[in-house]
Amino acid sequence: MLEILKNKLISVIKEYPDLKIQVSISNWQTDFLRFFKSQTNYNISKEVENLNAAIYKDKKNYSFYMTSPSEEGFRERLQEAIELIDKLPPDPHFTDIEADLRKGKEVKKESNIAKMPLSRKVEILNQFADAVKPFNFEIYGTFICNHIITYIFNSNGLDKKLEENPFYFEVKAVSSDTEVTVLESYGGENIERFNYKEMIDNLSNKVKLAQNEVIDVVPGDMEVILSPRCIGDLLGMYGWSSLQDYALDRKDTELEGMEGKQVFPEFFTLLDSPNHPDVVNREYNYEGHLMEDLPIFENGVFKNFLVDNYYAHKLKIKENGNTGSYFVMKTGDASLDEMIKSIKKGLYISSLHYVNFINTKETSLTGLTRDGTFLIEDGKITKVVNNLRFTDKITNVINNITAIENKAYVFPSSENYHTFSISASSMPHIKVKNFSISSSTKTV
Repeated sequence: MLEILKNKLISVIKEYPDLKIQVSISNWQTDFLRFFKSQTNYNISKEVENLNAAIYKDKKNYSFYMTSPSEEGFRERLQEAIELIDKLPPDPHFTDIEADLRKGKEVKKESNIAKMPLSRKVEILNQFADAVKPFNFEIYGTFICNHIITYIFNSNGLDKKLEENPFYFEVKAVSSDTEVTVLESYGGENIERFNYKEMIDNLSNKVKLAQNEVIDVVPGDMEVILSPRCIGDLLGMYGWSSLQDYALDRKDTELEGMEGKQVFPEFFTLLDSPNHPDVVNREYNYEGHLMEDLPIFENGVFKNFLVDNYYAHKLKIKENGNTGSYFVMKTGDASLDEMIKSIKKGLYISSLHYVNFINTKETSLTGLTRDGTFLIEDGKITKVVNNLRFTDKITNVINNITAIENKAYVFPSSENYHTFSISASSMPHIKVKNFSISSSTKTV
């Protein structure tokens, strides 16, 4: 039992009062299904226990990782760390490990792996395949359910339990005739909110639009509608490039000294909300700090960087422990239909791909559109557009928003390797002027 191991390791830590020791141990379970050409490709069910530890002595740090951890193995690795740590250079900025002893609700969560067995996953994916088959499309999908129990404890008396229950569903429909692709996805933690029938309708509507003529467009600044996935990607990149404490430390953010000042228009509000019902809920960060809803921008005013324990001490600013993995953007008052009807000539962009920064401090980046870029003419979606390269600044995109949808959608993301880490954010569609299209790829 993981809890029994935790208690044993806490006793081991107490044997070393001259050290500062931070430990987390986890039991990670996953059920990972891949769908390929409208057929099940493979399914992986896996369970792993692991341990992460950080040892501090005289401002010197040594970290190690273990799979299938045990008390004996931990003692061996700890002894290795003690023998090595004096040879390491000190970090003059280190002050202390996490000391936030506040606890959240620590609610037990029923595993989505049990709620959504393989047979049910295949049944749902078959319904998607049947819906697009008449249009000569095939589906490619990923359906992941994870269940993670983590204990976080340290020399300062921190002793917390974290239970996560995320799922991630993504399905792509690909035309066997033209190779045009369209995409739908959903994720979070509350699988009861997973309305796959609505997703089938949405995907089918996109498939119908994808039957239209495929064209190029002339590069230039265009009026566009960005899907929740697009703005979620851009804000996620903005989070790790400009909103993190390490960006402030490196002076690699234009937000330095801007707390309390108007940065964006009043319509823009962004929270990091780990308690939001539509995202993957997490009570503590990786150090065990209690995370609460944190305003990042409030009516355009910059409120907070994302600050962990180390940088709070180093930069002498208040720790909040938030990570930027739970972004929630405030909705507006326009419907998606109204936004489309308001555009004389522009684009609907479903997804972004291969997005990379040109200059992180300036938030300038470049990337490609993907999985359904459509031409809007006289308020109607009329044609499919070849994938495009865009080059713009995230700050320009936010400043150039002219309408925000009155509805939000869950935008999930997953690292499809190792522990298939899953997060989710809540985003609306947005209408943006002067979005800079730099070229066409000539391909769908």
